[in-house]
Amino acid sequence: MTSGAERPTPTVEDYLMTMHVMERDYGEIVAARLAEMLGVSAATVAVTFKRMQRDNWICGKGRKSVRLTETGRAAAHSVTRRHMLTEWLLLKILKVDLPLIHDEAHNIEHALSPHLEERLREILGDPHVCPHGNPFPGYESEVGGWKPLTALAAGDEVVIRRIHEFAEENGEMMDYLIQTGVLPGAQAQVVEVLPFNQTLTLAVKGERVILGYSAARYIFGERPASA
Repeated sequence: MTSGAERPTPTVEDYLMTMHVMERDYGEIVAARLAEMLGVSAATVAVTFKRMQRDNWICGKGRKSVRLTETGRAAAHSVTRRHMLTEWLLLKILKVDLPLIHDEAHNIEHALSPHLEERLREILGDPHVCPHGNPFPGYESEVGGWKPLTALAAGDEVVIRRIHEFAEENGEMMDYLIQTGVLPGAQAQVVEVLPFNQTLTLAVKGERVILGYSAARYIFGERPASA
């Protein structure tokens, strides 16, 4: 059996990071959603789950009651921190364009040693959220007051604070958000909400941006202090 002190394989780390997000935000791990996010088949997930249970990263019977073990959660938090620190490294120091940093970070995060992770944290000023506004493990409370755009009404003003990890995985969505300026720090106003076709319209820098609910639920904002 794999020792809890050993680092998971890159494949298992990818599973653990996605499972961490599911547990953090939805309270459960959904195998079908996991397969979709990772771009693999349900059968592949089932086989990987068996290996992860054998090595004590997850526990539970079947695919409907899986949860992270204490060891698995610690490993998930570790790879999540490395991923987020790598995103900041790419953006702030290496000046990599924002659309590229998520995928590029996946190529680097698995190789970071604990020493390099700590050094990056110091150099980058101990960030509590990633460039997309998602919380580092342990700092979830700092984003707790941010609301998804789907919770807002027409006329509400908002400062965009966070693009959820699951939206980061959608390259076309991220390209659209970047092109339209719907990014952390942007000021926006909800112009229109149309429940019948599940769209809302934002005004961002004088331009109208239409978002479907399926995208808007992954974008979080904060009411301005003066609102």
